[in-house]
Amino acid sequence: MPYRSAFAPGLFDGRTVMVTGGGSGIGRCTAHELAALGAHVALVGRDSGKLDAVRAEITDDGGSASPHVCDIRDEDSVSRVVAEVIEAHRGIDGLVNNAGGQYRSPVREITTKGFEAVVRNNLTGGFIVMREVYNQWMHDHGGSIVNMIADIWHGWPHFAHSAAARGGMFTLTESVATEWAASGVRVNTIAPGSIASSGLDTYDPKDREFIQSRVAPEIPLQRFGTEAEVSAAIVFLLSPAAGFITGSCVRVDGGAPNAKPGWWDLQPAARDTTFDGFHRSKAPEILSSRPR
Repeated sequence: MPYRSAFAPGLFDGRTVMVTGGGSGIGRCTAHELAALGAHVALVGRDSGKLDAVRAEITDDGGSASPHVCDIRDEDSVSRVVAEVIEAHRGIDGLVNNAGGQYRSPVREITTKGFEAVVRNNLTGGFIVMREVYNQWMHDHGGSIVNMIADIWHGWPHFAHSAAARGGMFTLTESVATEWAASGVRVNTIAPGSIASSGLDTYDPKDREFIQSRVAPEIPLQRFGTEAEVSAAIVFLLSPAAGFITGSCVRVDGGAPNAKPGWWDLQPAARDTTFDGFHRSKAPEILSSRPR
């Protein structure tokens, strides 16, 4: 069974899209959808094994992808990989700046080294990638960039390091959307909330109970989102249909920032429809005992 995208077949025929963090989670899902719609997907990440596995999946499904090992925090590595993709595939039409990650911790326990590592992973690395893609290709040819942030609205307790980094990416995106508009480059952000992806399994065992029992009940739609629901928003922003959208953010969070504890008691969500077009999706282990 192929990827069941909501978008028209062939939408990205002849285009090359780079996806960082393409070896797992949302990046893997997005790579599959883009490939199913005709794009060649340049999979970028640090783990060659994961990249090779996703490339094999896409190839088996009839799509086109290539693995490119790169640490987005290293400028020389990023510059090399961007040049490699451009040379092999005659350009980069789209960039999904998806790579990143964080851990749960109160601010008083975050070391300076830990804080700087999260910022470099979620902000500095993304900056390096989009700067290199722009300078090496999009400045002269145009394109579309989608930067991944998160549900950072009104603060993010226990994830303040990531909130700071992703808040920086949000305003960085707004800034470059203006600077790069003259080159025909659109730059937007996606802000996922709680998504049922493999990323949930990276959290420490001490956080399992919190994720399993506390998260979904505080979301108006009363569930975790799917990887495919995030991918669909990314694909839309990359597509020609979003031609007049730049400097904007699309939230994919089930309405979580709108919940008002004490003002409104959340009720079970009736008639909610989950979209999961990703034919190779697998529920994270941490949620395997509960409905998605």
